[in-house]
Amino acid sequence: MITIQSTLTSDPNMPGTFLFDSIVFGPVISRRLGVSLGINLLPANRKVCSFNCIYCECGFTPSTLENSMLPLHDDVVKELEKALIEHKLANRTIDSITLAGNGEPTLHPHFPKIIDSLLVLRRKYFPQTRIAVLTNASRLHKPGILNALSLIDDPILKLDSAIESTVKAMDCPVESFKIKNVVDIMAKMNGNFVLQTMFIKASIGDSFIDNTTEKEVNAWLKVLKKIKPRLVQIYTIARIPASGKVEKVDFARLETIAQKVQKLGIQTQVTP
Repeated sequence: MITIQSTLTSDPNMPGTFLFDSIVFGPVISRRLGVSLGINLLPANRKVCSFNCIYCECGFTPSTLENSMLPLHDDVVKELEKALIEHKLANRTIDSITLAGNGEPTLHPHFPKIIDSLLVLRRKYFPQTRIAVLTNASRLHKPGILNALSLIDDPILKLDSAIESTVKAMDCPVESFKIKNVVDIMAKMNGNFVLQTMFIKASIGDSFIDNTTEKEVNAWLKVLKKIKPRLVQIYTIARIPASGKVEKVDFARLETIAQKVQKLGIQTQVTP
């Protein structure tokens, strides 16, 4: 196993939710990815992420300095191949193999190597199945990450707001994070990615967060014009969030935002 350390903060008064307790999990019925076989490259007993989103279903990242165990590359390959053989023999459908799990998958030091191995296994057992990665896009600048994402079918990149202060309040990056830097990289990806945005309303301390306002949406649309993703996924909370003060956005508002995106000529998917 690989060890990493975390120094992220948490609030013991905030509710947590669930963690994936194995390397391979599911298949689960995903709102956006169909029948999805999941891969967790993070610890089985805690969340590890470069963001500390107030809406995260995995809760907040613990603040302790204890070592966290990451699965080895060979263990990931072994467990995935075992699962793929089982589903192949049972003649089950798998729409996607999705790297998600208990935090940010690109934090794994062998992420590019793992992607290479997943591509080999996919070709061997389920050549029609798509490979997806859910990432907060905070590590696109790291060596090898962007190239690895370019090899898969569905790199799903997060951008919850185009306004720096909103990202800081909503996503709580724990490292240096500049929207301009991330957007500049996305713009060079030639639209070969899916953009995913979580819309919420929340009261955190003395602040009220609402990334559905006209100011927020207009700034976000301006970014979409620049980066031109092939698909924008718009959604709101569906499970218990890390913070109990996060509110779901009604479907009508999501639809209104989606219509604005479609006017840009960008395919849009809304999940209430």
